[in-house]
Amino acid sequence: MLEVQDVTIRFGGDTPAVDNVSIAVKPGEIVSLCGPNGAGKSTLLSVLAGDLPPQEGRAFLDGRHLHDFSPQELATRRAVLEQSPTLAATFKVKQLAGLSIAIEISPDTVREIVTDTLMAVGLQHRAENRADLLSGGQQHRAHLSRVLSQLSSAGVEEGRYLLLDEPTARLDLIHQVTAMRVARKAAQQGVGVLVVLHDLNLAAAFSDRVALMHEGKLVAEGTAEKVFTGDRLSEVYEAPLQVDRGPSNTVRVSPIFFADSG
Repeated sequence: MLEVQDVTIRFGGDTPAVDNVSIAVKPGEIVSLCGPNGAGKSTLLSVLAGDLPPQEGRAFLDGRHLHDFSPQELATRRAVLEQSPTLAATFKVKQLAGLSIAIEISPDTVREIVTDTLMAVGLQHRAENRADLLSGGQQHRAHLSRVLSQLSSAGVEEGRYLLLDEPTARLDLIHQVTAMRVARKAAQQGVGVLVVLHDLNLAAAFSDRVALMHEGKLVAEGTAEKVFTGDRLSEVYEAPLQVDRGPSNTVRVSPIFFADSG
């Protein structure tokens, strides 16, 4: 289990970026972090990734303090897709997809893993293309294949975690669904998935649990049906929102628009 207990992070000022938050991600489940901009979602993800040590509280991976893991050990246990990944050099798409493989394995195995992960994100036909010449959405999917390759190559069957910071933000509708199906498949293979999402309907459709944050605090946690209520969401997002049921009986969140008569 990947978890934080009573974690607080301050970057200056009176309001903590993360304020006394406890949350856990178990193998085989998807947990979505939701909330408005500035709620502390990405900061909390960085703590869970082991990239940002908590100023107060503790962070654990399978009962062991995160700061006790070496970078090499962490790379075999968790993979992180940043909100805005960048390219530091010119790579072919297939090279980028294999860039984060952290252990020595045969070239044939690398090719097999890369082929599988590029197919998962729908970029197998772009394998020989330069990654920096892809569209923004295609680049983001290439980086998603990179973190999938990292976990697939790790040689660890238990206690693997995939941390995705707004993986759908730059994608069109069909590829947003593709990205979340990739997350679901990873969970079905025993990976614990934490995903930061702004799209509440995607969170409701694909998550086992959702965690709603506001001003650094964890406001509510549980199933989407429990957490996503019209009153709670309207208060957190400071906008009128209604909650009903979609065609597949999943929770559906809709804004309530008013015509401007002025």
